Amino acid sequence: MIRVDGRTAARQPAEQDSPTAGRLKPNALGVLGILFLVLSAQAPLTGIAGTVPLSVGLGDGPGVPAAYVAAGAVILLFSVGFVAMGRHVVDAGAFYTYIGRGLGRTSGAGSAAVALFAYCTVQAAMYGLYGATVSGIVEVHTGFELPWWVWGLATMAVVQALGATGIEMGARVLAVFVLAEMSVLLAFGLVTLFRGGGPEGLGFTHSFSAGAALKGAPGVALMFAVASMFGFEATAIYGEEARDPHRTVPRATYLSIVVVTVFFAFTSWMVVSSYGASGAAGAAGKALAGGDGSAFVFAPITGRFGGWANDVLPVLLATSLFAGMLAFHNSANRYLFSLSREGLLPRGLRTLNRRHSPWVAGSVQTTIAVLLVMPFALAGKDPVLTLFSWFSGVAVLAMMLLYFLTSVSVIVFFRRERLDTRPWNTLIAPMLGALGLAGAVWLILANLTTLIGGDRATATWLALAVPGVLALGAGAARLVRGRAG
Repeated sequence: MIRVDGRTAARQPAEQDSPTAGRLKPNALGVLGILFLVLSAQAPLTGIAGTVPLSVGLGDGPGVPAAYVAAGAVILLFSVGFVAMGRHVVDAGAFYTYIGRGLGRTSGAGSAAVALFAYCTVQAAMYGLYGATVSGIVEVHTGFELPWWVWGLATMAVVQALGATGIEMGARVLAVFVLAEMSVLLAFGLVTLFRGGGPEGLGFTHSFSAGAALKGAPGVALMFAVASMFGFEATAIYGEEARDPHRTVPRATYLSIVVVTVFFAFTSWMVVSSYGASGAAGAAGKALAGGDGSAFVFAPITGRFGGWANDVLPVLLATSLFAGMLAFHNSANRYLFSLSREGLLPRGLRTLNRRHSPWVAGSVQTTIAVLLVMPFALAGKDPVLTLFSWFSGVAVLAMMLLYFLTSVSVIVFFRRERLDTRPWNTLIAPMLGALGLAGAVWLILANLTTLIGGDRATATWLALAVPGVLALGAGAARLVRGRAG
């Protein structure tokens, strides 16, 4: 017997052994395996090098580490209800299933479309930055020059192949890349900490006091901090493939949020400290004005460890992006698989290979990536200023909407089903999380032009795309079910 979307169904013995039976491989992942899948989606080096310069230069300066703590607190509140519901619903669709159980199947289907939209757009965004980064590395070291999109397309094929080998292989590859990038950043942070910080010391109160957190434009810093949490919900997506999911998923969820919050808060604090509280905002602004915000982060690391770091960091940035692209590929193809299993997408998407990987869904996801990336290549657009900036911004907005709807769904679900009567887990924490997430959505909308680095018209169209996708997904589901009925 298995549970799918809260319903119990029997399987025949022969079907259990069939690689195409429609069930992902059970007992494939433990807590650490899921943790690395989450960390790879959040691409730590990409997050630090990409968002910290913007947060410090445009937000609240040295108070940025406090913004990460605040964002972590909001996500932690959200996760309490998220985990409580996960004890009763285990499915590769995660948000789709959770929202559907609380707010209705039509709302769930709309949210599934938004989730796919978020995962596919953020992956496409990463291909833009990845292609530009790899193209630059190869040109610097060999003099050989190829367009960014060639590297992007070649890597799509690698991601597709790795995704088809099974989730265990993907988790091992991601673990190597994540450990490499986090090791360099943590080594820099620890050395800076034990040496007493930069020219003005560690500056703890300048980074973590209430006054520091509210200085400048704290909304911008909080917006980027929340964006850095993108991807932790993968803990539930892999619940069907986890060992003892009722224990593994909650532990992996809480551990991933704590690890990410502490990592980003500590590393950003050490970067700020290396410049000094009074000089950090100016240095970040100078790096941004020069067109390479990552220099704000890379410069003190190179200064601390020597010139070799200057060669290694761009390579680690590329592997960080690769890890993120593979993680989002796995998340998206499991959504496609789950929707097919529910009868909302063609039956072929639920086909599994002998490694119990949804390879057909993976092929469709890769095709979507090509369709999202190639228009920017054909139009000759800058892959960082357009593809990366636009799609990462709209993906964050879409995901925050899903977090909010999930929090509301948790409250409705437990008020109706009475499966768990703990007030903190099923009402208070989800309600506080929903309020915090609503604030995050408002901040993102208010600052979307800054987040995407574009103009107001572009930001408006991108913002409207999210409710548009929600409506299309809900409408398509009603149409499919109407025909089935």
